[in-house]
Amino acid sequence: MNNTTSLADLLMRGPRGRRLLLEYAIASDRLHDPEYREDSFNAGVFLASYHLDPGKGTSVQLIGDVGAEIQEVTPAEVAARLETVALAEVTPELLRDCVAESVGSARYWQEGDGSDVLAATVEMQAPLRRVAEHVAASVHAEWWGEPVAECSQWQVEWDDAPPHEIMTDPTASLRKVQDQIIEEELVAKRERPSDVTANWSGTWWSRAPWELPSTTRTLFDGSPAGLWFVEDSLGWEQADTRRLGIPAGLRIFEIDTAEAWADLCARFPIEVTAQKRHDWYRTTGRDGAWVIPDWAKVAEHYDAVHLQVQAYLSAAGTAIPVDEQAATVIAGWDPDQTFWFTPNVRYIDEAVRWVLEENGERTDWVRQENQP
Repeated sequence: MNNTTSLADLLMRGPRGRRLLLEYAIASDRLHDPEYREDSFNAGVFLASYHLDPGKGTSVQLIGDVGAEIQEVTPAEVAARLETVALAEVTPELLRDCVAESVGSARYWQEGDGSDVLAATVEMQAPLRRVAEHVAASVHAEWWGEPVAECSQWQVEWDDAPPHEIMTDPTASLRKVQDQIIEEELVAKRERPSDVTANWSGTWWSRAPWELPSTTRTLFDGSPAGLWFVEDSLGWEQADTRRLGIPAGLRIFEIDTAEAWADLCARFPIEVTAQKRHDWYRTTGRDGAWVIPDWAKVAEHYDAVHLQVQAYLSAAGTAIPVDEQAATVIAGWDPDQTFWFTPNVRYIDEAVRWVLEENGERTDWVRQENQP
């Protein structure tokens, strides 16, 4: 994107972008007024989100007196409080933390949580737009719309998991995945209920196969983005990272907008309606045909696919039209993630160990000192 208004529009368009803006406002309020007050913006978000959460009273409960009446705060009241919040100066650290909060709260197997619901209400749009324009005006958000940083790409391996290796024949592996998706679709059509509201879940992601090398760039503090921006995290507390060497001239498909993702699906579709309809109905509200990219066919034309941060924030978790019948969802992708389909990349240098350490009231990824 080449202007701040366009980036602001993108941030307002998707649930992950709106959640980023809400988290930025929360952080701003906390920085300027760390004391808890019942009439504060943060208190309003907390209470309104609880009452709006689809799991209120069941999967989501407040700790306290069972019979106590919980104050109800409306989205209009939260919006009014947000108008008075002094927005914090945009820093790389604050943006990183807010993106991480938004990514960590993504879920594609059920409805969005109460904070996502709150951020999507009509009442919150105008005050969140103020936050969007504030964030979009910063130079620290410019890289969200940049192509893959070929000189600085890192694979993250969590908690001593077996390392990803460069495949000599990735196409063969992708064809196996292709066969598995086709077979799963046949089984799902035969065995799963066609009622989209049925209590059923399956493989909700649309990213490329996890067996492939996948990388993210280095952030301002030297840490890989993949340490921070993690969907559906299992709470890992340590990771090894390896730098990927990338030769010149590779064919990299850039997902910079929802339309780019839709184009990839339209050119190389594989149907996943029966296996994903229940999860994706709950997260998008859409009932219809679904497709994702056939990665085996994509790999015949491209060496890698990169999901830009701005595309993630504007489109992840939404129903993206592909044609008159089918739609698709960006799900299970981490922002700035690149999947590599080629054997012509190499890991270089030694692995670097990172550990999650407490730093006051927060936790940070810290490079271990005994690493080179």
